Formats: sequence, structure tokens, C-alpha cells
Amino acid sequence: MGIVRTAYITHPACRLHDTGPTHPECAGRLFAIEDQFIASGLRDTLLHVDAPEVTAEQLLRVHTLGHIETVSAAIPDSGYARLDPDTVVSPSSLVAAYRAAGAVVTAVDLVMAGEMDSAFCAVRPPGHHAERNRAMGFCLFNNIAVGAAHALEAHGLGKVAILDFDVHQGNGTEEIFDDDDRVLFCSTFQHPFFPFTPVPPNNANRVNVPLEATATGEEFRAAVTDHWIPAIERFEPDMIFVSAGFDAHVADDMSMVSLTDADYRWVAEQIVAVASGSASGRIVSSLEGGYETNSLARCVEAHIRVLMGM
Repeated sequence: MGIVRTAYITHPACRLHDTGPTHPECAGRLFAIEDQFIASGLRDTLLHVDAPEVTAEQLLRVHTLGHIETVSAAIPDSGYARLDPDTVVSPSSLVAAYRAAGAVVTAVDLVMAGEMDSAFCAVRPPGHHAERNRAMGFCLFNNIAVGAAHALEAHGLGKVAILDFDVHQGNGTEEIFDDDDRVLFCSTFQHPFFPFTPVPPNNANRVNVPLEATATGEEFRAAVTDHWIPAIERFEPDMIFVSAGFDAHVADDMSMVSLTDADYRWVAEQIVAVASGSASGRIVSSLEGGYETNSLARCVEAHIRVLMGM
């Protein structure tokens, strides 16, 4: 894979989603990533792509019209509003959410056109908690689900896999694709922990591996090696999507799981390796959690370097 074959997709609107001065899901996350790229020299090697706004048709593949209208109606003319105790919106939040979901759609289009081998979407608000008819957990629309549905419906792929290593269970993604046998959902997460939804039994299309709060890289790597990889190889997806949350890092006080920079680079390497099979290297990754900005920025850089073959 050549180093110019990974797209970096974002948009300035994603920085304008203002959640308030003390909210952990803040614009400083994206600024930290950009500063890391400049300091490391990675910025000049990336192909930068501006994310377009998602269309109503694309959103409606995974969300109800009622949900879209509810989110839109909640956006205040000034100040802040809450969709739930954790999910804050402000005047620019809706456009940011449209761009965040649109980024993953564009990533799919670029990869399917053969212009890119892979893509990383540096966007906010994140998405994996958003259910078909509910915003929650900082998430308005389910960005990765919108992209996966686009790959299936617009590009006619037969099967896709979604891999979620955020420290919080990707309940929204799981709910949206629960009855869709074209989608394999693999997840690791601290349990019990937010969003406190039941963990259903695993099957051919669902591989949940809950982690104890005391888990370290050893348990995480075993979950990926023993559970994710065999399931992906059996499923043979045509494209792999990644809900890339970095909030299980030992420096991030959002959780008690203790992963390191090396663990995040390692899991990216495993994803790239397994994607070289039936998926022909096609990977679309999108930012989810990660709230300690120094570790977040380093781990995103490592993640992208692996996607680029560096």
C-alpha cells in the first residue's frame, strides 16, 4: 500500500460543534490531532479531503425520519440544548453532524472508486451510540452505520464488517444492524459501563467481547486474536469499517481499562492484515471516543501510519 493511498477526511465545521467549556467531547480533540500531525511531519503526507454534508437519503438508510427531525428541532438559535444528560448541542451542531456522517460516505466512495485504499475520518460529533431513533452518548447520527449502509446499498457490496474498539459498547451500531446478516459487528468494551445496555449472546454476525475494568493490553489483544480475527476470516467481508475510539487508553480517565499507544498500533496492524483478504485492503475508519488529547493525538497518528503502510 502506497503512503499516498489513505485519505484524511474532515471539515472545519466539525470544530464548531460547541458542547460547552467543560464537556469532554470538545473541539480541542481535533486541534490536538492536527497539531500532532504538524509536529510529526505526517500532515504533509496526507491526502486531505473536505467532508460534504450527508444527504437525507443516506441518513434514512439507518435512521428514522422522526429521529432526524427531532435532532434538527433540538438545535438552539443560541447557547446550548441537551438531547440527554450527556449529549449537548449548539447552533452549529447539526451542520457538524451532517459533515461527520458525510465524511464516512465520501470515504466509502473514494475507496470503492479505487482512488484510495483506506480512509480515516477525523470528525465530531462521534456516532456509535446513536440508535435508529435516538441520539445519546455524545452522538447525533451514527456515522459509521451511515457509511456501512452506503457501501451495501449504493455500491452493492455483499458483506461488510464493523470493528469497534471504543471503551464504550457501540450500542447504536449494534441496534441498527441487529437483524442484517450482511453486517458483522465486532466489539470490545469495558463492562459493566456506559451505556449499560444488555450484552446479547454472540452469533455469526455479532462478536462482543466485554472487558473487565482492570483489563490491560493482554486481555484486549486476546479478545482481538481469539474472537475478532477468526470471525472476520469466516465472514469474509468486502470492506472493513472501524469505529476508532481511543478512550480505553491508560491516560484517559473516561474509563478504567489500561491500553497503551502500542496496543492501538497493534490493533490497527491486525485490522490491516485481516483486511488484505476478502476485503482487498479496503478500510474506512472513523473517530469515536478519546478524550485525553495527548494520547488521543498520538494514537490517531499511529493508527493512520499503519493504514498508510508506514
